[in-house]
Amino acid sequence: MNVYNEYGKSLENLIRPNSHPLAVRMLRSPDEVPDEALRPVRDFGKCMSTCQIFALSRRFGETVAQLFEDMWCPEPVIGFGLQDAPEYFMDGNNRYPRDVSSPEAGRVYAKELPKLPTGLYSGIMSAALHSTPFEPEIITIYCVPAQLSTLLLGHEYKDGHNLNCALSSHAACVYGVVPTLLNNRAQVAIPCRGDRYAAMAEDDEMILSLTPAEFQELMTALRYLETTGTRYPQGYRLRFEYPLPKAYEKIADMMGYLR
Repeated sequence: MNVYNEYGKSLENLIRPNSHPLAVRMLRSPDEVPDEALRPVRDFGKCMSTCQIFALSRRFGETVAQLFEDMWCPEPVIGFGLQDAPEYFMDGNNRYPRDVSSPEAGRVYAKELPKLPTGLYSGIMSAALHSTPFEPEIITIYCVPAQLSTLLLGHEYKDGHNLNCALSSHAACVYGVVPTLLNNRAQVAIPCRGDRYAAMAEDDEMILSLTPAEFQELMTALRYLETTGTRYPQGYRLRFEYPLPKAYEKIADMMGYLR
């Protein structure tokens, strides 16, 4: 068991996600694919979207490697830099007229889609974190908002900074991977239509992706926060003038609005 396997088990105990947290790694060469990894075309006779290989990992614990020839949806092919975007995509036709009001709006989407340098990678692989055979470049957690709130509290524990991120209704696999790689910092994304329609993402799920360094700091923070009363799940209440934490009470008193 490597350290990430242990982290994966601990995280599942701490926040109880509905699916396994993911280990994700970009492939620079097919030689990096572990022997035990599934390949969509080779093992299923079908191409897959990246959200579908994530689903195999997070819901069934499979290790899956996806190279260029295994791809189905074109957005991760472009976002992961497996091939340059065709002019048709950059002219906005990926979104217009189905989703946006004009070709110009479609061009804005195409320009803003996060993209890794073309030619640097040959594919991507994912595994359940608690059993991953490879060292991840990104840890990706599908979670409900209450779990995300706990995770973000842990992310803020070390230095207090909140999380700024670009959200999109499209290409969750790209928005959940590429910004974290490019910026070396955490990112929140939202499951897109494809993730929900074709890969079983649930209506109340969100996505948090972190670098390994951030994830290790997060685990330290969550263990500490559990000792101060922050844990998931917590019960509901609707009690007026409930007891405030001592620091909140002092701040409120300083501002003079408490009786």
